[in-house]
Amino acid sequence: MKKTYIISGLIALVVSSGVILSNKLLDETSKKELATAEINLENKSSTAKVLYAANKDGEIVPLDFTKTTDKVLDAVVHIQAKRKVNNRNGGVYQYRQLPDPFQDFFGESPFGQFFQRPSPQQRDENDGNETPQLMPMGTGSGVVINEKGYIITNNHVIDDADEIEVTLHNNATYKASLVGTDPSTDLALLQVMANDLNILPLVNSDDVNVGEWVLAVGNPFSLNSTVTAGIVSAKARNININKDKFAVESFIQTDAAINPGNSGGALVNLNGDLIGINTAIASKTGTYNGYGFAIPSNIVSKVVEDLLNYGVVQRGMLGVNIATLNNQIAKEKEIDLKQGVYVANVQEDGAADKAGIEADDVIIAVDGKTVNTSPELQELIARKRPGDNVLIVLVRNDKEKEIKVTLESRTGSTKVKKKAYQALLTKLGADFEQLDKDIAKKLKLDGGVKVSELYAGRLRKDTEIQEGFIITHIDGGKVKSVEDILKALENKKGGVMIEGIYEDMPGKRYYAFGLDF
Repeated sequence: MKKTYIISGLIALVVSSGVILSNKLLDETSKKELATAEINLENKSSTAKVLYAANKDGEIVPLDFTKTTDKVLDAVVHIQAKRKVNNRNGGVYQYRQLPDPFQDFFGESPFGQFFQRPSPQQRDENDGNETPQLMPMGTGSGVVINEKGYIITNNHVIDDADEIEVTLHNNATYKASLVGTDPSTDLALLQVMANDLNILPLVNSDDVNVGEWVLAVGNPFSLNSTVTAGIVSAKARNININKDKFAVESFIQTDAAINPGNSGGALVNLNGDLIGINTAIASKTGTYNGYGFAIPSNIVSKVVEDLLNYGVVQRGMLGVNIATLNNQIAKEKEIDLKQGVYVANVQEDGAADKAGIEADDVIIAVDGKTVNTSPELQELIARKRPGDNVLIVLVRNDKEKEIKVTLESRTGSTKVKKKAYQALLTKLGADFEQLDKDIAKKLKLDGGVKVSELYAGRLRKDTEIQEGFIITHIDGGKVKSVEDILKALENKKGGVMIEGIYEDMPGKRYYAFGLDF
């Protein structure tokens, strides 16, 4: 070790001596020139742009995100969801936990601080306070899509919230009302009472290409107005994050950095057009790991149109169980195809069954658009409504066949339905339907109303009521029609008692909840 130090010291000395010697060799003229040298500072950077991209006309232009950012920032908002918490019973708070499977994505991340429970000290300080208080339960992002203050976000951002607060890029803050939700796509539509808002136009997401530059804009970790850049990594991705029974997943995948808090924010092209709503990340740590996913704008626009026009999403159903065709399925079923969507089975009396689609068919196109994967087929059908006709091209026994299918609703209807009493039903978080006469007779009832669907709202949040429950009485008054329910609850304040039965369970059931907050 000592020898090494000595050698190193000698080398350093030689180098230093060389520098000293070279300095001595400078003549006086050179020294004078150095002493009088001037440094000229340019006002503009001389650094040339090194990244270029081709525009829609094929022209090569410098890649610059600043104009896109300027266009987008004012239309992306920060959303804070709050829930009323009663401090009685020892100050026990019911903080929202990240819903499965989002827990797997975000659970261990720094975003956990926004979902944490109060400390023991906080609970002690609030003991005995009987007034419900609004407590933060999560934050996210949203996008203004209409001059009338309509904002699109993810359903999981505002699910079960009692109050929703929206903050614009200029720090203006508004209370938002919930227009409607669609758990199947994890989308929710809000509205704020504000004018002259900047908006982002929705464009055709079918035109988005893999490899295209995109920006993700949102509020990760509550860091307002954050912009990240990347490319479209893939399209029509299904990652099985949405566990809704009728979930629709056909995500745009991007490597633009998306983190918790970006949920509900914008994915835009370089023109500043909205091509998707950022929704999830694939990560073992809960933070950015190279994979982010956005709901395509074509699905978003369909959901928004339905919520505005009907009060509820009108979803056409094909009535099949499907899988992306792969080598294993093709070999097992002796199918001489490499790509397509395999029909595993067909729902009896469903739309596909009535049209003549059979199990073991392979769907290869819908309305002239090629489908290679089940998410692609799922997305195309999700854009349709009950009663819409679609032209299916399939392969059966090595022969192509065209079949026209009239899509149906979940209940087998080909008619769209407009939701009456929209505000009340949104608050309840339920859809109802008249009890079938044959079922009523079988159950020895002279009428009733079935809970046909539950989503975010009072019934799901405050009771254990299940879909299929048959309501017979509200606050002691008889219920024979959907109108009876709506009239009983339209101007109701305070507690509500619902009485009824389940078709396949003995005994009456009672559910109580409040409509005063």
